[in-house]
Amino acid sequence: MTNAIALMVGLGAIFLAIALGVFTLVSASVGRSGVAKALESIDRVYAPGGASAADEGLRDRALAPTAQRMAGLGRALTPKGAVSRLQKWLDYAGNPPAWPPERLMEMQGIGLLLGAVLGFLIAFVGDYTFAWLITWTLGAAAAGFWLPFIIVYDLGLRRQSAIRRQLPDAMDLLTLSVEAGLGFEAAIAQVANTLPGAVAREFSRMLHEMQMGQRRADALRALGARTTVIELRTIATSLLQATELGIPIADVLREQAREMRIKRRQHAEGEAAKVPVKVVFPLVLCLLPALFVVVIGPGAIRIMGSFLH
Repeated sequence: MTNAIALMVGLGAIFLAIALGVFTLVSASVGRSGVAKALESIDRVYAPGGASAADEGLRDRALAPTAQRMAGLGRALTPKGAVSRLQKWLDYAGNPPAWPPERLMEMQGIGLLLGAVLGFLIAFVGDYTFAWLITWTLGAAAAGFWLPFIIVYDLGLRRQSAIRRQLPDAMDLLTLSVEAGLGFEAAIAQVANTLPGAVAREFSRMLHEMQMGQRRADALRALGARTTVIELRTIATSLLQATELGIPIADVLREQAREMRIKRRQHAEGEAAKVPVKVVFPLVLCLLPALFVVVIGPGAIRIMGSFLH
């Protein structure tokens, strides 16, 4: 028993030494980039609420050293390709003001340490062998490290689904605004101010980029790059071609709105066609067993009684 306790204490000391060493190596490698600040400022313009300057100053003064070390730990252990994919999925998720890239790196470092400690405690309390203790520790640490990526991925999928649902209404309003005599920027502002949801935020960001001096073609390219919705990418490409070739935007928007209505009807028909297939599983698993009990049960009881007598 004494040897086991000494072994556990030694493993804990080794783990703490490794953690302190990693903190020492990455403590000076943190700093929010200008691109991240620009993206955050663009999104905060149209974001409901946000932290005040006093709260930001207090948080920076109290938590900045620890947050920097955690972000450095997450950055040091994250592959370079994963960092670029993280930024892409942050764009798909709308770059939430509460989830900047630096904070995600901080959460990765915190999740890594908490997961490792939790896995170690579970294996220690469960009296597992040394191999299972290492497995639990490493597995829980990996799960805590990649959990922020999974959350961002889920947010991106949900937001892109919301964009796909809201896009037809936004296109109808945009087409009506342009045909009523508004300019393209004024029509985009009308959609952004009238419709709630993810599509309005994307149009708001595009309008804000153009107001900051970016060319309309570049803003449209950025709009297409920030989404996985094929319809929105098609609309951005069509508007880009209309801008570069001098085609009337009203005609392009009218045709795109008509295509969107057709695709929405086809999507609804496709979802309705899937209903019979989806009903089969609850029918087989829930209704048929109960039906068999009601129909076959009395006969089976009588047959068993006749054999017993």
